[in-house]
Amino acid sequence: MKTREFGSGGPKVSVIGQGTWFIDRGDRNNAVAALCRGLDLGMTHIDTAEMYGDAEPVIADAIAGRRDEVFLVSKVLPSNASRRGTITACERSLKRLKTDHLDCYLLHWRGSYPFDEAVAAFDELVRAGKIRSWGVSNFDSDDLDELLGVAGAGKIACNQVLYHLQERAIEHAVIPWCEQHGVAVVAYSPFGHNDFPSARSKGGEVLQAIAQAHKATPRQVALAFLTRADSVLAIPKASSAEHAADNAAAGDLTLSAAEIAALDKAFPLGPKPRGLPML
Repeated sequence: MKTREFGSGGPKVSVIGQGTWFIDRGDRNNAVAALCRGLDLGMTHIDTAEMYGDAEPVIADAIAGRRDEVFLVSKVLPSNASRRGTITACERSLKRLKTDHLDCYLLHWRGSYPFDEAVAAFDELVRAGKIRSWGVSNFDSDDLDELLGVAGAGKIACNQVLYHLQERAIEHAVIPWCEQHGVAVVAYSPFGHNDFPSARSKGGEVLQAIAQAHKATPRQVALAFLTRADSVLAIPKASSAEHAADNAAAGDLTLSAAEIAALDKAFPLGPKPRGLPML
């Protein structure tokens, strides 16, 4: 499994990690088995959020006895992102995850509280040893500019954003901004939201041809394409141990320049949208 620096001067983190949105909706034992299999295969970056229902307790079961292997991330809801509310939400997540610290803590999206409240809370949590770093999710480049003015350089570890073959809006401004400022880009929902390209579509045919050339799967090819830039990591979700193993195999797949160009043509970037897409 390839690893990449998580933020400026941050630790090396697996390029393919594990998302957990809706992981609590299915069989709990299967969810725990999927996370454990992912860890066994090097997908040590596990992402969750207080918004994700009972995902945090499921993760607690999966990482029991192996916390030191994991780069663990959770998120605070904007409605809780006052200074005191952020600290309380973090402590609640720590309790549900049965750990004494998070490796990174994110503001889930921009809300009504001023940035200086969340930043002050994040700094306090870092000083207390309850989080190692902090970042954001669903922030466009102008939001990042404003946050940088409040927090200062070198503080924002990552920006977690929607990114898949058919939604490449972050390539316009977000990825360049993050690369300029040493901020990791974490792609959530990298297979789309129940709309992965059909094998019968033109794009799906391109995916299939490249997959066959590498003895890989189309989803592995998609992950390799999305993480082609050194600044980008991805956090696909897996509902079974077999699915986790399929995702993990993408961490060793490297596409040629010609294959990247073919995928770029099959799934064009499109014009810059007025607002950053998010789920």
